[in-house]
Amino acid sequence: MVLGFRAFMATDLDKLQGSWDVTSLEMDGRKMPAVPGAKIVIKGGRFTSLGMGQTYEGKIEIDQKKTPRAIDLVFTAGPQTGTRNLGIYTFGRDRWTLCLATYGDTRPRTFATKPGTGVALETLEREGAVTKVSKKAPAKQTASRIAKARAAEAGPVTPLEGDWKMVSGVFNGAALADNMVEWCRRTTRGGLTTVMAGPQTMVKATFTLDTSTHPHAIDYVNLAGASRGKSQAGIFEIAGGELRICMAAPGKPRPTAFASKSGDGRSMTSWKRSD
Repeated sequence: MVLGFRAFMATDLDKLQGSWDVTSLEMDGRKMPAVPGAKIVIKGGRFTSLGMGQTYEGKIEIDQKKTPRAIDLVFTAGPQTGTRNLGIYTFGRDRWTLCLATYGDTRPRTFATKPGTGVALETLEREGAVTKVSKKAPAKQTASRIAKARAAEAGPVTPLEGDWKMVSGVFNGAALADNMVEWCRRTTRGGLTTVMAGPQTMVKATFTLDTSTHPHAIDYVNLAGASRGKSQAGIFEIAGGELRICMAAPGKPRPTAFASKSGDGRSMTSWKRSD
């Protein structure tokens, strides 16, 4: 009877304890590619977000009496340290839906995102409840990708080494909105580079450089996202403390100029080192 009473009185935070796999993510009205291994772990009153290129940690605060139920994530470690994300949530036994404002002080009112709002919508499933993951990412392939990433990180330092913040971005001829540019960060360690938009991994790739050409050449082998397993050819330069990279779409010829036009599938991004 005592155990039954305690279970009946369990709070939402009690029920959220454990590890949750991220099964879908939408940001600013756009569906993002799946990131294998992305998850949120809840332990006590703290959360850890893993597999998004960086590790995020902090406190989780819940008000289950509000409609919709309210959740705050207070970041104490990782790139967003010192910030608070306001959100709403709903969950069942094995599924958790989380809608967060990644900046600002306005809490979302509905489980939806729109361009320019900075709102992220995540669907998570309790670890062990997802049964089809092995079909998409067999254990051997996952282990191989992890091994490649670790080997790349241990590689020699390149001119791209370090942490960068985006200055501008053009994708398929369309300029990235300023409020999206502010989210984007690039981290490069050895021969591995990761581009994050908020908590979402946009690019995770091993790379090689050829500085004997003009412009210099860069080649990716993608480890995550919609282009996972595919190669991309690009060019890069570092001048005046600014890094510029122009990448062709997978399977397309290497660009000869730092430009992206509608229909060419290219990305043209500029970066400055983080302070």
